[in-house]
Amino acid sequence: MVADFNGFPKDCIPYLKALRSHNERDWFNEHKDRYESSVREPALAFIETMGPKLTKVSPHFRAIPKKVGGSLMRVYRDIRFGKDKTPFKTNIGIQFRHELGKDVHAPGFYLHIEPGDCFLGVGLWRPESKQLLKIRDFIIDNPNGWKQAIAYRPFKSNYELVGESLKRPPRGYPAEHELIEDLKRKDFIALMRFDEALIQDRKFIDFVVKHYKQADLFMHYLCDAVGVNYRLE
Repeated sequence: MVADFNGFPKDCIPYLKALRSHNERDWFNEHKDRYESSVREPALAFIETMGPKLTKVSPHFRAIPKKVGGSLMRVYRDIRFGKDKTPFKTNIGIQFRHELGKDVHAPGFYLHIEPGDCFLGVGLWRPESKQLLKIRDFIIDNPNGWKQAIAYRPFKSNYELVGESLKRPPRGYPAEHELIEDLKRKDFIALMRFDEALIQDRKFIDFVVKHYKQADLFMHYLCDAVGVNYRLE
């Protein structure tokens, strides 16, 4: 049974810093107990405690407290295709995916914990071509809804739209459209950065839920665009 969440331990950030400096299998294996107590166990407790609270944001997103195949992303890096061959991720990644989503390309809420770079993420990272077309067409058909979603004051005050965009307007879309910069997006994600010290607070979950709710219009719009439920229907 997963323990109750009482904040990430003080050693969480120092451990991630040490892993960054000693990103090698021997060091990781020698300090496996520290990884378990400072990272994996509190992360799983966070995910389990988030479960019922997440349903108050939307009942269609899942918090799955499993060591493998759940909301906690793997510590092992895929080194097959990149130039960086270090074997371990030096951050904690937690994603709460839509119930219909099979991978990171589905709508989701995200938590990233890394020394000097902690943030919440909402939206879709690199949606597949069919989804991307659906979002662009939805923006064309519902421009006011998109403008309202990104202008919602609590969202606009805390979140920043980020990600890659095309250099030129996408084929088949009017270059003179008022939302052409949004139509050029390849990612529909927004980030909210926060102080890493907050993760030690046992009420950190309340902080996360509060700010996920601030992205309500944004997430609802994207879910409508790709044809999945956000509210109870």
